[in-house]
Amino acid sequence: MADLMKGKRGLVMGVANERSIAWGIASALAAEGAELAFSYQGEAFGKRVEPLAASVGASLLVDVDVNDDASLDAAFAKLKEEWGTIDFVVHAIAYSDKNELTGRFINTSRENFKNSLAISCYSFIDVARRASELMPEGGSLITLTYGGSNRVTPFYNVMGVAKAALESAVRYLANDLGPQGIRVNAISPGPMKTLAGAAIGGARKTFRHTEANSPMRANATLESIGGTAAYLCSDYGACTTGEVLMVDCGYHVLGMPQPENI
Repeated sequence: MADLMKGKRGLVMGVANERSIAWGIASALAAEGAELAFSYQGEAFGKRVEPLAASVGASLLVDVDVNDDASLDAAFAKLKEEWGTIDFVVHAIAYSDKNELTGRFINTSRENFKNSLAISCYSFIDVARRASELMPEGGSLITLTYGGSNRVTPFYNVMGVAKAALESAVRYLANDLGPQGIRVNAISPGPMKTLAGAAIGGARKTFRHTEANSPMRANATLESIGGTAAYLCSDYGACTTGEVLMVDCGYHVLGMPQPENI
């Protein structure tokens, strides 16, 4: 397969380095023939993203701060100027003060709660509103979530609440945008060895635990997540919307560890 996304253009938001889930998705989309644009925030991340973008033949990069309306407006104006329309957006943006991902959730500060929800959830709504205006023939919007949205996960704290809000937003956006032929979905991988994942306390222990106990005795790969995104962005995903697709080697179905690990 190499033409699943041929003729389609879209924006990938949230690539930090070559181990990012967003990069795994971008690589898969590019391999299937998609033309990509990338967003980054600030000069430091721009320097990381530029060579990765070049490696898949992408030259359209936009500096975006999702907390700044003018920044978002400028980015989508640039996409409209360069391409006219787009077919998909991959939103892989989340943030919380890592100092508040330890200890008790009850001690979450008001400021970090607002900031975490704004960046991790509201930004997807903000992006969807702007992106939908560039999708006259329909399209696909994808975001990333995690199982800590509906099951208590150590060291996840307010991010679990933010991801729960994000998953709810996916369903409401899917209903809003469905009449325009725009699908809205989330992908929920298990633990990943990424820059974002490393910021969560106990990440290595969690990674080993899910690998040892998932039905497939493995963790998801960037390639498998990228393939799921390619399906959702392609015409094969034309009738899939409002979903949270689990790509975690089945870990989410378990009620307790495997017998050999008890």
